[in-house]
Amino acid sequence: MGSGDSKITGHIINGEYGLYSDRSQAIFNPGTGEEIRKVAMAGVSQVENAISAAEAAFPQWRDTPPAKRARIMFRFKTLLEENADAIASLLTQEHGKVHNDALGEVQRGIENVEFACGAPELLKGEYTRNIGPEIDAWSDFQPLGVVAGITPFNFPAMVPLWMYPLAIVCGNTFILKPSERNPGAPLFIADLLHQAGLPPGVLNVVVGDKEAVNALLDDKRIQAISFVGSTPIAEYIYTTGTAKGKRVQALGGAKNHAIVMPDADLDNAVQALMGAAFGSCGERCMAISVAVAIGDEVGDQLVSKLKHEILQLKVGIGTDNNNDMGPLISRDHQKKVSSYVDIGVEEGADLVVDGRNLSVENYEGGYFLGGCLFDRVTRDMKIYSDEIFGPVLCVMRVNTMQEAMRLVDEHEYGNGTCLFTRDGGAARYFSNNIRVGMVGINVPLPVPVSCHSFGGWKRSLFGDLSAYGPDGVRFYTRRKTISQRWPSSGVRDGAQFSFPSDK
Repeated sequence: MGSGDSKITGHIINGEYGLYSDRSQAIFNPGTGEEIRKVAMAGVSQVENAISAAEAAFPQWRDTPPAKRARIMFRFKTLLEENADAIASLLTQEHGKVHNDALGEVQRGIENVEFACGAPELLKGEYTRNIGPEIDAWSDFQPLGVVAGITPFNFPAMVPLWMYPLAIVCGNTFILKPSERNPGAPLFIADLLHQAGLPPGVLNVVVGDKEAVNALLDDKRIQAISFVGSTPIAEYIYTTGTAKGKRVQALGGAKNHAIVMPDADLDNAVQALMGAAFGSCGERCMAISVAVAIGDEVGDQLVSKLKHEILQLKVGIGTDNNNDMGPLISRDHQKKVSSYVDIGVEEGADLVVDGRNLSVENYEGGYFLGGCLFDRVTRDMKIYSDEIFGPVLCVMRVNTMQEAMRLVDEHEYGNGTCLFTRDGGAARYFSNNIRVGMVGINVPLPVPVSCHSFGGWKRSLFGDLSAYGPDGVRFYTRRKTISQRWPSSGVRDGAQFSFPSDK
């Protein structure tokens, strides 16, 4: 990846790397606060060029046998594994997450490429012989054409790999619009896919802001859009895209609850909550941001144990794997998360651990915030209703599991939830009745593996199909059903005016 100037990052259009635009924006290292390079920002003309390249590449790619598409993905998987450490280093540099955490992100992305390698099996149709007199019928799954993905800053390697490997093996061509805050890893990975043998124009990467997003939404050649980000933008993408006749899956925000039962293994629950609440600095849509204790006895023990663990958190630069948390993505986001802590204090919640005044030696310019813990949070507080997207864990107290489930069910988000218990009956009841898209039992981050699909309910997902897995195949294809008859030689039927049937 390069343009001759390592301090400027650009786009990949029709298989070629270039800047293509005059407008640029700075990229910062969140651990130091220093500008490390600039990114050329795509406007309407660059997006249109990328779409034209994808449109031109589509006919030949559509007709490429699925097995040949899969072979490219197998080579791509190998290149990702060989370059995992380099990709993780880019993630740490531009996002700030600890290197080992970044490696985990890369691995989850690779798992989705592994799923896409099964293209010949995934795209097999359905066939029925003699469905009627001398009539055979089958369903075929055909690509849409040019499709696009708009991805967030928090998983710049993994989330694009949720999208374009599957879209591409299904026979589509793709435009990726990654976050302009950290485009290094998405561009590096796209270059690996071209090294694996992907023809020019099948995957194009344009880095930009709302101007690029609106260009994708407005262009009639874009058949479908996948999006991951905040709920307000997800709703905008969905309503705008569908109004223009596009197929849209838009994954939005979350407020994920963990319910801690009186019979739970509390020490195990605390360790699980620590990772789920503070891993990746809380900047993930599956983070646990609310722990609901059933009863004050559980609540007191839970808060005491969490306080002890949070005070032991190691926060610092992401290149040091001894650290548990790195910085937040930007100075503005650091201020936003800190302001929510201010609000929680004003609203009357008990701030048990305050991470606002954290300073990391030798990295005073970084966007660091320590882990924060609130107790006795109530449902009317903004720190409960809003997605904070940072290292802030709220503890609530209720008397029964049913009360806790009502909290989860009545919240506007329905992304993920989990229950800590030893009671199989309670776990079964919870799993069957909770109104949330992804459920864990003693699993705090129930992120589905690649052969399942990822998606929440309520205002966490706009659209009918979830991301990747079986739903991903259906999202990136259209079903076509063919009925075919070859009458016996010399046989001529008369006209039939009644509705045809198999009788």
